Amino acid sequence: MRGGGGRSALTHLGRAAHGWWDRLRTRPFGGRPGRDVTGDSAAVRAMAADVRLLVAALTAWATVAATLGLTPVARAGGAVGALAGAATMLVVVHRDGGGSTRTGGGRRSLRDLAGRVPLLRTGLGTSRRAGMRGRSVSGLAGLVLGVTGLTLAGSAAHGAVRLASPLDELSAQRATATVSGTVAADPVRIASTRPGGATVLVPLAVEHVRGRGAESAASATVLVAGDDRWAGVRWHEGVTVTGRLSPPNSSADKEVATMRPGGGPGVVRSPGAVVRGAERVRVGLSDAVSGQPPDARGLLPALVVGDTSRTPTDLTDAMRVTGMTHLSAVSGSNVAVVLVMVLWLCRQVGLAARWRPLVGLVGVAGFVVLARPEPSVLRAAVMGSVGLIGILTVRRAAGLPVLACAVVVLLLVDPWLARSYGFVLSTLATLGLLLFVRPWGDAIDRCLPERLSGLGQVLAIPAAAQLVCAPVIVLLQGSVSVVGVVANLLAAPFVGPATIAGVATALLGVGAPPAAQVVGWMGGVPTLVIARVARVGAAVPGGTAPWPDGAFGAVLLGLLTIGLVLTGRWWFALLLRRPRTAFAAGVLALSAAVPTRALTWPPPAWVVVACDVGQGDAIVLRTGASSAVLVDAGPDPPLVDRCLDALGVRRLDAIVLTHFHADHVDGLPGALDGRAVGQILVSPIADPQFQATEVSTWAGRRRIPIVPVWAGDELAFGTMTAHVWWPARRIASGSVPNNASVVMSVEDDGLRALMLGDVEHEAAHQVLLGLRRSAGEDDPSAAHEASALSFDVVKVAHHGSANIDEGLYGGLSAPVALVSVGADNDYGHPAASTMDLLRRRGMAVWRTDLRGTVAVTHRGRVTAVTSTR
Repeated sequence: MRGGGGRSALTHLGRAAHGWWDRLRTRPFGGRPGRDVTGDSAAVRAMAADVRLLVAALTAWATVAATLGLTPVARAGGAVGALAGAATMLVVVHRDGGGSTRTGGGRRSLRDLAGRVPLLRTGLGTSRRAGMRGRSVSGLAGLVLGVTGLTLAGSAAHGAVRLASPLDELSAQRATATVSGTVAADPVRIASTRPGGATVLVPLAVEHVRGRGAESAASATVLVAGDDRWAGVRWHEGVTVTGRLSPPNSSADKEVATMRPGGGPGVVRSPGAVVRGAERVRVGLSDAVSGQPPDARGLLPALVVGDTSRTPTDLTDAMRVTGMTHLSAVSGSNVAVVLVMVLWLCRQVGLAARWRPLVGLVGVAGFVVLARPEPSVLRAAVMGSVGLIGILTVRRAAGLPVLACAVVVLLLVDPWLARSYGFVLSTLATLGLLLFVRPWGDAIDRCLPERLSGLGQVLAIPAAAQLVCAPVIVLLQGSVSVVGVVANLLAAPFVGPATIAGVATALLGVGAPPAAQVVGWMGGVPTLVIARVARVGAAVPGGTAPWPDGAFGAVLLGLLTIGLVLTGRWWFALLLRRPRTAFAAGVLALSAAVPTRALTWPPPAWVVVACDVGQGDAIVLRTGASSAVLVDAGPDPPLVDRCLDALGVRRLDAIVLTHFHADHVDGLPGALDGRAVGQILVSPIADPQFQATEVSTWAGRRRIPIVPVWAGDELAFGTMTAHVWWPARRIASGSVPNNASVVMSVEDDGLRALMLGDVEHEAAHQVLLGLRRSAGEDDPSAAHEASALSFDVVKVAHHGSANIDEGLYGGLSAPVALVSVGADNDYGHPAASTMDLLRRRGMAVWRTDLRGTVAVTHRGRVTAVTSTR
């Protein structure tokens, strides 16, 4: 073999890889080492090398997210293909960049000839530039394919391990099995409709499973939905449990199954010494702040160790509205503060510089153990460290390769992070810190007096994070927080002192509780300020601006953000020279960007809205400027989410699930997404049981209480009041779930509405009797009975089904009847006979299959109806 001397193919590939990496490092745009082939500065070439790895990491991330639902075999096939493509690119780059002496001599002769022939010189220059570009593209393609193949291989490995045990098959069969494993997170207790009382959710890392006569080892996560006997289990405790398995919500979920246990846990192994020590520290912190006001008592442990169990619900809601939720739990900023504190202490004690990074890593590792090494904490630890590295380095983009490596490593450790919005926000916030904090801070410092020099960096940190994260936040919330940047700016100076004092309190709580209480107050005061900023910011009128919902709104805001970054200097100069012109140009640009429909829907005085969610129910009852009560959630999460976003609903005082059929509850994750939810009110008859369990699981993940309601219950949401008319008992005839529907009347500002769920004629007749009895208790006259049966809006039962009690509709009086129904459904809804009956009663029938989303407005005594079609 010429030039090879019989060397092995492996040696060729190794040298090719080394040559490819060397060229990527020293010649990011191709060409010879040391020569500026682009005509730009060395900083530009270094920036390109930094960005190149980030491009590969982002491509790999998108690929892992898109393929999580595929089988491990399919993902492994994709990994093999990507790695094969990367190897091909390595060979191409090595071949194009190398060459024998003979080839080199030929090139020299050609260059000599080109020096004498202008036409050849021009052609050769073009050819060389094309070759350089080709090698650069090949190198980038090889890097992207290599990193993508690596992460896909990791994802496939995780998936294979997840499905290697019989848990997947047993859950598909809804079999009863006995599993043993380790408690993977603290238990979460929620109210439930189950006769046994509360439901406690515990993720269990299963190590062994026995079911259907077979035993095997396992390595997968099962979500246990138990009773109060599970509330006492501790993180990292070994337990065994027997129960019925059911499949997860999606094949892309991290949990391979959900288990409803038949009893309490059997503890077979205590946590290790490190975990027990960390638990003592956590308990010491909680005890030290137990005498402080509720906001400090809940927020300080949340900041320091991620314990949000005592954070007041209204404070959590306020922090969500003002974009401060990253401060209500362990985040990258807390990790950065801890790391800075550790490095400062190292410097004070005179520790050699070469040992400081190691001590810093130990400090971060200890903090992670203290806060529980769950995915969110690991993500915060990695991103906080990366952000600090980027800010402290001299070159702006030097942290980009570190960020890219962090993304890849986290995806290898936990590929399910690829679909986590928290992971997206952490990465974007870190990217904003790396790229913008230093130049923005310097620009702000130049505009400030010299005595305030350095304040620019402090102000730039929340501004950069908020700007970069805004497109994702608008995707989750459907609005742009106007007060978010200001609130974060005001709270930022207090995060560091609170975190440092909180860590000191936790450590002192183990051996010196009195001293811990004193230091705890030093940390409690800053948290009270943070809480006050959140509450005041949430109460600011117009603090959130409506924005187009869904991916369109996110992309639109992303493009505006990019445009603002690219033209920021021009806007700043224009603002200084001609402020009026700059203001007018900004208004014009914003007007052109925001679609007109975002400003015309919903109608300003809407009070009741029937969302167009297909064949299902989702009724929104307004309780405030950005709050509402949702009655049922429809069958499709994106549809109900889009409807609530369009209405500007940021908080749901309550979600009422009238019964547990899929067309009323399967959209619940969409309603929960990005919104504060006070409670979930449900029918006390949990039928079908499987879907009732799913509701409990979804609510448990958000720690939202579930409360069953019965006939006779009185409810209040702001100025709105509600009376529950049904269910009073279980009806065995007909459809048990439909006849168990929650039926309630609501009243607010003179408007009365009746929500009938899916009741059939058996339960509907009982509702009619209840309405008549309520009228007769105070005044048995026919006039009073007619008044009791008079409403402004009636939500027709069961999508207009023919299975009705004619006496109920015959007795009701209402100008508006809402029928929530899907177009061309397989059930024949709504029935023509039911529609005729409603019209004979003088009701105007508004159907979502014909009208789209329907809104009822109410001003004084005037009620009107409008729709999106």
